[in-house]
Amino acid sequence: MAFKCDIPAVPTQQVDDAVARITRWDFEPGAVTGWHTHGYPYFVVMLTPGVLRVQTAEGETEVPLGAGQSYRRPAGIEHDVMNGSPHPIAFIEIEVKDPTQLEMLALAQGAQQ
Repeated sequence: MAFKCDIPAVPTQQVDDAVARITRWDFEPGAVTGWHTHGYPYFVVMLTPGVLRVQTAEGETEVPLGAGQSYRRPAGIEHDVMNGSPHPIAFIEIEVKDPTQLEMLALAQGAQQ
């Protein structure tokens, strides 16, 4: 069951290329992403402290995180995320589309040094 909320979280796409999709998410108190599934493994890095309320088919959890804390998840888990904090929060989400491209970028940067 989805969270009951009419406030959408605001995504701002920063990068979307063959390597990765990087999105900043801004949430007012109670804002939600809506149900979605990531097609790629991804990382989240908190920009502000806050509580993420996460719903999956298994139920709901509350995850308190500090600014700078991060976590990662595999692709394919359907979920909805809500700001469970009494203040606005923001995080950066990094979806890794092609890890082999990351290796090639690292090699190219090393060759330039």
